[in-house]
Amino acid sequence: MQNNSEQDLGNTQFFKVEIEPETGVKKVLEVVYEALLEKGYNPVNQIVGYIMSGDPTYITSHHGARSLIMKVERDELVEEMLTEYIRANNWARK
Repeated sequence: MQNNSEQDLGNTQFFKVEIEPETGVKKVLEVVYEALLEKGYNPVNQIVGYIMSGDPTYITSHHGARSLIMKVERDELVEEMLTEYIRANNWARK
């Protein structure tokens, strides 16, 4: 008889990450992008500057964009953008 602290190490366990709601990384990028555009900045240049340096002053505080982007890890921003780029170029395997 196996007690609760022991596990069958012969089986693979699955972990499923739930898709984030609209407040996920994609939504953060959308809000930040729009705020930068509204303020007259080049969103690509500003977001890249933030990702590369970690300096939040690359992002405007307009519409709370700076506070919002700081709640997301920079590697998550890169991951989201790369994922979307791969999808847009049909590189993803089905």
